[in-house]
Amino acid sequence: MNVKVFIACHKECEVPADTLYLPLFVGASGKKDIGFQRDDSGENISAKNPLYCELTGLYWCWKNLEYDYLGLAHYRRFFTLRSKSYQKKHSKIASVLTTEECEPLLLKYRVIVPKKRKYYIETIYDHYRHTMDGRQLDVCREILQERHPEFVQSFDRLMVSREAYIFNMFIMDKRLIDDYCAWLFPVLEELERRYDSSKLTDFEKRYIGRISERLFNVWLSYKIGCGELKKQDIFELPYLYLGEVNWWKKGTSFLKAKFLHRKYEKSF
Repeated sequence: MNVKVFIACHKECEVPADTLYLPLFVGASGKKDIGFQRDDSGENISAKNPLYCELTGLYWCWKNLEYDYLGLAHYRRFFTLRSKSYQKKHSKIASVLTTEECEPLLLKYRVIVPKKRKYYIETIYDHYRHTMDGRQLDVCREILQERHPEFVQSFDRLMVSREAYIFNMFIMDKRLIDDYCAWLFPVLEELERRYDSSKLTDFEKRYIGRISERLFNVWLSYKIGCGELKKQDIFELPYLYLGEVNWWKKGTSFLKAKFLHRKYEKSF
């Protein structure tokens, strides 16, 4: 079983020693080496990293890497089976999912995803339009209506729901990866063409990566609905974060976005 979980990295960082993981320098085009595999060799879209974020790494793996199963993690965010108490005792980096833990799961499930995030106060669409530019989602729906109308119902269902898989984290078999990427990247390319990002800040320009988080849910929902996947094929895993979240700033920024119409200006 050839399983590779690439870690999206944009700077030098601590990574697990387990051979399950491939540290990948995303957005490497035109930049000095940081000691990791680069995403600007072979067939790649590395230069689009300011818009596509970790997806330039996904594209590189899809086009250039040999694997039976492919996963995506982040330099500060990993899947884990370890309890909070274990993480405190052994450190978080020592608590990430291992090969020995991952392979048995893949014998039972076709898709591994992080636990869903619950949006208790508002819908997926409302949260996005309050914090970002809702027009990006509107344009995305227009593209699906034109190119993949069979996905529109799943898109609309997600927009009014209050939970979703986020972070662009998953592990899937090669056939599903091929299907997903062949569907996703042309949609994003068309979104990039139609939506004018010339006046956006560097933070705002990362909209392609954000939209793709929502689209993963749309794709997954459609595959379940049409019978290509079963709910039993999907396994939710906890994830751990290697950094610190400023919950005060995150919470107050959300309230300002919702009630004072102040869009997010940076990550938290």
